[in-house]
Amino acid sequence: MRYAKRGRLRFTSHRDISRAVERAVRRAGIPVAFSAGFSPHPKISYAGAAPTGVASEAEYLEIGVTEPCDPGRLLADLDASLPPGLDVLDVVEARTAGFAERLEASVWELRLPGADVGSARSAVEKFLAAETVEVERLTKKGIRRFDAREAVLSLEETDRTAAQVPGQSCVILRMVVRHMTPAVRPDDVLAGLRHVADFAPPIPPEVIRLAQGPLDATGEPADPLDLDRDTTRGGDTGPAGEHGGG
Repeated sequence: MRYAKRGRLRFTSHRDISRAVERAVRRAGIPVAFSAGFSPHPKISYAGAAPTGVASEAEYLEIGVTEPCDPGRLLADLDASLPPGLDVLDVVEARTAGFAERLEASVWELRLPGADVGSARSAVEKFLAAETVEVERLTKKGIRRFDAREAVLSLEETDRTAAQVPGQSCVILRMVVRHMTPAVRPDDVLAGLRHVADFAPPIPPEVIRLAQGPLDATGEPADPLDLDRDTTRGGDTGPAGEHGGG
């Protein structure tokens, strides 16, 4: 299932989103499967979740179900049961395994109100020209230092008119970032721009993930649900004899 995280919901933690999804699944009457053991929990798994504070048009989850479900009906029922800002966009029956491995890269858009256009363009050029751009991030295990340049497949300044505020410039950066370990996030790329060119937006950026999926021949993420959509009907219904979920 592909869903969007919009508006105020971008500030919701992943834990709260998962709770909202579980409640919505119950309200929608979806025949969700449960794990075995002393404390059963619904078989709902998430792949490549965006960080808190970041909007997204391409979040994915899998739901294990106990009986066949019509994808269109499941989409409508679940979407109606979720709060505004969590919007179900696409549902397919899972016919192949290893969905998480398909998410090889993400497309991110960063809107930087008040940033200087010339400085942004120069910083992008310097970042792309560098072989490595080391940045630091505070983790649970302390400060971690890593290369933010290797994961960035493309980085460009795009049309600014859509987000422009009268009397104020607005730089829009679009980037394709490969999923690696450690994960390189949009704020890491901004840290890299600050490192190579002393470029920093005057206010926190608005960040949205536009897509994520397997890399195609153009270097852009393709739709990760296409593999299930194109598989001939009647094949394997999923692991452990369960029917595939959305």
